[in-house]
Amino acid sequence: MVNTFYLGSHQPHWLATAGVPLFISHRRLAGRKSLPRAAAEWALDSGAFSELSLYGQWRTTVRQYHRAVRRYDDEIGKLSWAAPLDLMCEPDMLAKTGLTVGEHQRRTVDNFVELQELWDGKPYDNPYMPVIQGWLPDDYLRCLDVYESRGINLTQYPIVGVGSVCRRQASHQIDAVISTILYRYPEMPLHAFGVKAAGLKIYGRKIMTCDSLAWSYQARREPPLTGHTHSSCANCLDYALAWRRRLFAVRPSQQLALFDNPS
Repeated sequence: MVNTFYLGSHQPHWLATAGVPLFISHRRLAGRKSLPRAAAEWALDSGAFSELSLYGQWRTTVRQYHRAVRRYDDEIGKLSWAAPLDLMCEPDMLAKTGLTVGEHQRRTVDNFVELQELWDGKPYDNPYMPVIQGWLPDDYLRCLDVYESRGINLTQYPIVGVGSVCRRQASHQIDAVISTILYRYPEMPLHAFGVKAAGLKIYGRKIMTCDSLAWSYQARREPPLTGHTHSSCANCLDYALAWRRRLFAVRPSQQLALFDNPS
């Protein structure tokens, strides 16, 4: 059951004004001289999809990313977790990198291990969230095996991401991936990236947290809200918060509560 929903945003200044949990990309924060102080908890997107799409590899190094995360943690505050420098496994992403699913998984785990080792704070304050990568359901089990081969017990983490799901069109495929992971580890707290309302109806009760920027894509196809003078509400906080309220009214297929006192 979802207990935290992170509203995706391209606008870093919303951290100080929105008052709800946000999902903000490193690519939107990097290079800023000043950073807002967060009014509510938030999570950091590493910008993996954009970086791999543009360059076919990670150009941001683990150490560069780690320094940025430390800065965000200190200056913005209220950072719940930071996504790692993972490598997605969609077929079009494999075509860009020229690598295999297995190599993407190995590099994802290697980067996570290095980030863990660089953290010099208290272990319970370590913000890095492990992400399980794959494409077919069995791929995700093999990724779990890679973590375990490196001595990492994912059941000990407060939240674990499920990668390569946000751009899938078939929600039942995502449900199959999540169900496969939970078959091995029934109590694993999972985060789903880039959810859609239709998908939440199917697998929402199986995940702990999620994020979505779907409101922005929807706003591009609709006229702006009454009284709004911008050409679209694709970057409009009023629209985003209204969409968020509607999302909380979504019921899963079992007709039970989907959000557990959502924040």
